[in-house]
Order: sequence, then structure tokens, then C-alpha cells
Amino acid sequence: MKNILVTGGLGYIGSHTVVALQQAGFQVYIIDDLSNTQLEVWDKITGITGVQPVYYNIDLKDFNAVSVFFQSHKIDGVVHFAAYKAVGESVEKPLMYYRNNLVGLINMLEAMEENNVGHFIFSSSCTVYGQADHMPISEATPLKKPESPYGNTKKMGEEIIEDFVKATHKKAIALRYFNPVGAHSSAAIGEVPNGIPNNLIPYVTQTAMGIRESLGVFGNDYETRDGTAVRDYIDVNDLADAHVKAMQRLLDGKNTANLEFFNLGSGTGSTVLEIVDAFEKVNNLKINYEIKPRRAGDIVEAYADYSKAKEQLGWEPKTALQTSMQTAWEFQQQLGKQAE
Repeated sequence: MKNILVTGGLGYIGSHTVVALQQAGFQVYIIDDLSNTQLEVWDKITGITGVQPVYYNIDLKDFNAVSVFFQSHKIDGVVHFAAYKAVGESVEKPLMYYRNNLVGLINMLEAMEENNVGHFIFSSSCTVYGQADHMPISEATPLKKPESPYGNTKKMGEEIIEDFVKATHKKAIALRYFNPVGAHSSAAIGEVPNGIPNNLIPYVTQTAMGIRESLGVFGNDYETRDGTAVRDYIDVNDLADAHVKAMQRLLDGKNTANLEFFNLGSGTGSTVLEIVDAFEKVNNLKINYEIKPRRAGDIVEAYADYSKAKEQLGWEPKTALQTSMQTAWEFQQQLGKQAE
């Protein structure tokens, strides 16, 4: 049984990936400093899979703590999620994002090198493309300067990993995902942002729940079908599946370069108002929303060409957008019951 470390493994995408890795037969270790999640997710994962992953509360900016972890455990591969991820917050607090996202990454790579761990999957983002000139976005699309410090940490992260694998001959895959949505079918795990949500769907579900008065739609004057921004929404369970396939590819030595890049998206762009409409229809609800000014750091449009992932990873999205809207709402309702 291979031992896989998942950093940020109690977070939104991390927790779903831990479940998928465990169900694929891996022994999973989690590092998470709980800066954007709660410890109860650990128990929820165990409830879903029947196996408790090993968990450590470590701040990745603390190199000594990271080093001690690697010295104490034989790790075969790392899936690295741990990072701050709010576009708007990164515009307001750029240094906090650069310190956390880059120092944590560098410490992780250094500890891997010291302890001869050879396989690394990086949680990257479509933000590395900036506002692409043509849709859909493929891995051959030129990278532009990202619109936010958050996006820039992902682009710089990829560059750091590129130099690292060149020097060390380690193997890495950067998965560039578009907009994750949905929750686990059990309604046990999903997206629970601390404070005011930065992502669309948690804001939609919290508005439907009455936690938020109304949903802010940032900009209705874009050159799109209805004036609102276009994004590619991909189900979190499909994303988790891609991480398992990517790790298996590295462990089996099937990679064709020391660092490979894959886009993970649904291949379809939806406007903000189309997402609101899909959520309302499938859950038979109405969402209060108001149009607000455009938000700094946002791009007009982004959706994926995932054909490379299909050909080389054997991965493609399986979950319909309506299903993602349904599971997101079921998860929010479950949270509401727990809070009562």
C-alpha cells in the first residue's frame, strides 16, 4: 500500500481527494493547519470511507515541523493543496498570499528532496492563463500575467516546481482546475468557507439558506451572453478522481516529462446568471441577487479544453452541472441541521 501525503487535506477539494485516494487503496496522511476548515472534516472523511487517515496540524511555513514529519513517515507521493485561495483577498493582502503559498510550497519541496520523495501533484489553477485570447483554453494557451496575486502564486508555484524537477529529476504534475462545485453524495463533506464566501456556489447556498441577504453578482456589463462573467464549473468529485489518476500515473512511471500540466474542467462555460438559474431550477428555489460593480482581479471568461487529460490521464468529467447544484444544496442543508 502506497503512502500519500495530502496537504490541505481537510479543505474542500483536499477532503474529497482524500476520500478518493482511500477508496482507491492508498494509505493517506493529512497535513492541515485548519486556517480555512474545521477539524470535524477528519471525522466526516472517516465516516464516508470507514478508514481514518493520519492527521497532523502543521503550518507548512514551519520548515522544521515539515522536515520532522517526513523523517517520521515513509511517503511515496505528495498532493499539495495547502494554500490561501481567495482572489479578492489576495488583491487586498498580497504579501500574506505570497508568504503562505510560496514559502509553504518551497518547504514541502525541500523536505521531499531531503527525504527522497519523488512524486508531487500541485494544485494549480486556470488563473495562470490570465484572460486568454481564445476559448476554450488548452495547455498550449500562452500564460499571461495573472489578474490577481493568488493567480500569480499559482504561476510562480509552477515555475518553482519546474526548476525543482529539472535540478532533482523528481516527477510532478500540475493540475490546472477551473471552478470546483458540488459536494460529496453523502452530504458529509463540501465547501465550508470561513466567514463570507469568496466563491459563487457557497454564496448561492448561503443565500438560499437565509444566512446571506442576497447574492452579489459582480458586473453585468461584460461582453457575454447576459453580461455576467463566464466560468467553467467542474464537480469536486470529478476533480478528486483526476488527482488519483495523476498520482497513479506518476507512481507507474507513465509520465512523459518531469513536469506535466493538465487542465481540469467541464469544457463548458456558464455565466453567473445561468448558474443561479440552474441552481434555482434543480432545487425549486428562488435566489435574491443584486448586480454590483466588477470585482478587481476578475476576468471575463474562462473555460477548458480537457482533451489532454482525457487522452493521457484517462479522465473526463462525469457529473452533470445540475447534480453539482443539487449536492451543494444538500450539503448546505446538512450544515444547517448540524447548527440547530
